[in-house]
Amino acid sequence: MQDEPTPAELIKAVADFLRNEIAAEIKGHNAFKLRVGINALDLVTRQLALEQGSDAAEAARLKQLLGMDGALIELNRALCEKIANGEVDLQTPGLSEHLWQTTMDKLAVDQPNYASYKRELGNK
Repeated sequence: MQDEPTPAELIKAVADFLRNEIAAEIKGHNAFKLRVGINALDLVTRQLALEQGSDAAEAARLKQLLGMDGALIELNRALCEKIANGEVDLQTPGLSEHLWQTTMDKLAVDQPNYASYKRELGNK
């Protein structure tokens, strides 16, 4: 067990420092590369915060949908196989809801400022 700060807090602190203290000093292509790096740090921070809960929820939905147990990657492979074989389609109860929620969970990590994502959050 480690003391604080947590890895997520450390990554956020570095991203904030780069954004608030260094970004104004960098110009040209290096400024672009710095923004890419800051965005990557922000993404990792969100992933650390959200991944465990969204993965657990996704696995639970898949177990329910498929009627089987397994690791998340195995469950996703099984779903893909069933879709490819025509055993499961959008008429299958729960599939479209599962796909929608999985997409929303992934966008929360990858693109939380995406306008369509924000709009859909507001529709809940």
